[in-house]
Amino acid sequence: MLIRSTRFGEIEVPEDSKIHFPHGLPGFPQEQEFVYLPSAPDNPFAFLQSLAEPDLAFIVVDPFAFFQDYEFVLGDQIESELGLNDANRPHIFNIVRVPDNPEEMTVNLLAPVIVNTKKRIAIQMVLEKTIYTTRHRLFPSGFVKQPGKGGK
Repeated sequence: MLIRSTRFGEIEVPEDSKIHFPHGLPGFPQEQEFVYLPSAPDNPFAFLQSLAEPDLAFIVVDPFAFFQDYEFVLGDQIESELGLNDANRPHIFNIVRVPDNPEEMTVNLLAPVIVNTKKRIAIQMVLEKTIYTTRHRLFPSGFVKQPGKGGK
């Protein structure tokens, strides 16, 4: 499938990278069709590109790569709507905010994106009664410089 993106230009993506959001995303209820574009193998970052709006792309991340203790309860309604069960566990990712200084990157842990990878449908759910916020620092100590790779 050929898609248009302001960020990536025209690119060919596999049909199975398409994800349908029946309710859209909070703030973007009309945006219901996206493609999931991994950034690189073994990289926790990816892109969620709108199929309808070439200018709309989100950077997303596997939250467990940064927050090993991140947890929440999906609830029966979400599991039922997405068709999830013990044999079909969801893929979870969260939207990232990248300010001018990338070391201050934050992730929205309050509203995880829950994906049924078999049916290619998803919901961004807003958690209730939680300690999570929309701006958790991904790199609270800044970028770690590695000796021999531009660091001291």
